[in-house]
Amino acid sequence: MTEQAAETGEHQPVKGPRIKKGLVVVNTGNGKGKTTAALGVLFRAWGRNMRVEMFQFLKHTGSRFGESRAAEKVGIPMTAMGDGFTWRTKNMESTQELGRAQWENCKQAILSGEHDVIVLDEFTYPLHYGWIPVEDVIETLKRKPHMLHVIITGRYAPDALVEFADLVTEMREIKHPYREQGIKAQPGLEF
Repeated sequence: MTEQAAETGEHQPVKGPRIKKGLVVVNTGNGKGKTTAALGVLFRAWGRNMRVEMFQFLKHTGSRFGESRAAEKVGIPMTAMGDGFTWRTKNMESTQELGRAQWENCKQAILSGEHDVIVLDEFTYPLHYGWIPVEDVIETLKRKPHMLHVIITGRYAPDALVEFADLVTEMREIKHPYREQGIKAQPGLEF
């Protein structure tokens, strides 16, 4: 939609036939909100009795962030596998192996036919760092069940993934309280 169309309320015409299919969605960019947007979709789908699951990469195995606590309370499966911030790791080989092991869990879930929506949170990082071949991910996504939606979040989404995805949103940071005022991450808002 052009800026002019957006301002005047004109709608972009649909290109081709209206097709029902599961989408591959990528939320990327340097701005905040990638995981939050994915959680919103996950929660909406769960509210429609769809079968949902979230797999978190890099976040410490067994972490208890706000989203994992909420998911536990309502019964949404969410699994973190990692050792925290990659730049603080003492054993990069172990960090990489955790990412690859989580991808194997995701592949099984994607191909199982047991889900309607799967979120791969912070998954772009293992792809960007080369721990997991992007080609493997795309081949797996090509074989997913027709109506399965897969949402991938994180910065630095590889070009091949962006090209393959059905919907890509780039979050752009305009202003950040930490950089502007030294305000650290806030519970409930950011974790």
